Amino acid sequence: MAVPKRLPLKTFEYIYERVPRICVDLVIKSPKGVLLSLRNIPPIGYWHFPGGSILFNESPENAVQRVAKEELGVKVKIVKLLGVISFHNYIGLGHPISIAYLVKPLSPIKGPVSQASAIKYFKTPPPKTIKQQKDFFKKHLITKK
Repeated sequence: MAVPKRLPLKTFEYIYERVPRICVDLVIKSPKGVLLSLRNIPPIGYWHFPGGSILFNESPENAVQRVAKEELGVKVKIVKLLGVISFHNYIGLGHPISIAYLVKPLSPIKGPVSQASAIKYFKTPPPKTIKQQKDFFKKHLITKK
């Protein structure tokens, strides 16, 4: 099987301004809350779940591992599928549709490695969180007492 590779930026933008883009989101929970990263790529300055596009010929599970390594510097264990997040009227490029996985890091997180300027755990989503992920966080991740 061919090794998945990224599209050139202009091709990526041309395609995904016209069709939905399939992504994975990594949800990491701890007693401190849910891990979010602060984007340093568009939409810059928003908190979000670590995640990214699934590359051509890449399985969602392999995309989870690649994103964990690229964005957090760790390998993860997939615990379970949490759901799907559809980003209608997205503030970034196109219309992403993301498969959200609950994952567990297999070693300490090394910090933001790429695409983020900070990572932090939150018990509730901060105000400047990407709307669709904020809604998912509130609906699925806040522990009810």
